[in-house]
Amino acid sequence: MIALILQGRMDSTRLPGKCLLPLEGEPLIFRVMEALIPVRCDIRILACPEDCIPVFSTLAEKAGFVISAGSENDVLERYCCAIRRYSPDVVIRATADNPFVFADAAEELCREAIQLGADYAGYTGLPYGAGVEVINAEALLRAERESTAIIEREHVCPYLYNHGELFKLHRPLAPRKWQGNIRLTIDNQEDYIRSEKLYNQLTQKTTSHERYYGTTILEICN
Repeated sequence: MIALILQGRMDSTRLPGKCLLPLEGEPLIFRVMEALIPVRCDIRILACPEDCIPVFSTLAEKAGFVISAGSENDVLERYCCAIRRYSPDVVIRATADNPFVFADAAEELCREAIQLGADYAGYTGLPYGAGVEVINAEALLRAERESTAIIEREHVCPYLYNHGELFKLHRPLAPRKWQGNIRLTIDNQEDYIRSEKLYNQLTQKTTSHERYYGTTILEICN
């Protein structure tokens, strides 16, 4: 069973209220969920702190996601709460500040990870904000048991990719068609303004199906 788990919360020090900022008429977090819909999986989960549920529940339902609550700051624990609740074998990890995540690259990475039996998989060379990580669920549960550093808990995967002696890692350079030295995440006001322009271009020049693929996004950016 493959679970796509999107982490999201309300707090943002650099861009307050970021998840609910409008992007072509819908909140940012909804646009991120929308971008992930083409990625084939068995269940889509929005993992958020308990206090976000009243705000996110309607958006999640509209996008076809279920909600799983967990720790606000210990995001690794938040993922593992979802794993224990839904029992997936493989997790596709995505974050709520990336509305231009490459759905086609995510699907290919997941296929490679399963084929290789990798505990952790992530492409290098993608534009910043375009990628996901694919993790064996049991490996994430082990990381939760063994990791102690704050950065390992907050960023979910460092314990895995920093311990290649414990886990099977797959970290290849992304295929050339998805490579790019551009910034697609939303972390500050400048990112948000740039993202508004890009999303507007995508809606004008592509179909709703095409705009979720990296090849399309890179073509518009270039």
